[in-house]
Amino acid sequence: MGILMQALQDYGYWGMTVAAFLAGSVFPFSSETVMVSLQLAGLEPWPLFLSATVGNVAGSMFNYWIGTFGRMEWIEKYLRISRAKIEKTQQWMNGRGAWIGALCFLPILGSVLSVTLGYMRANPYVTFASVSVGKALRYAILIISIYYLNN
Repeated sequence: MGILMQALQDYGYWGMTVAAFLAGSVFPFSSETVMVSLQLAGLEPWPLFLSATVGNVAGSMFNYWIGTFGRMEWIEKYLRISRAKIEKTQQWMNGRGAWIGALCFLPILGSVLSVTLGYMRANPYVTFASVSVGKALRYAILIISIYYLNN
């Protein structure tokens, strides 16, 4: 993963977008590490925040899209999310609606949530909005924390 991390850092804001996409999707990756190293390397916080948020939201919406296929065997085989996790998440989400997407910023659970939102055919516009709010808050807190810890 060291080579991949270095390549993402070399591409700056585009690398941040790719790292955030990977982290937001079902692929195991840490966009926070890339963000910290890029900010400490001197990249501007505002474009870094935008790159990370766009990439991470796109990753979650990729999960949502996969969930819309509704093929549990694909979800289990390719995404490695068990039927039991999907069903448990569905039960927990009943009545809460697509606004639960704001919690997609959570590690591990966020991927399950976004796939389940697609599987349940939650409103894609509300899902996009709620996921965007959650992801933006996550990266805003990280950017501000790095700024104040570094100064």
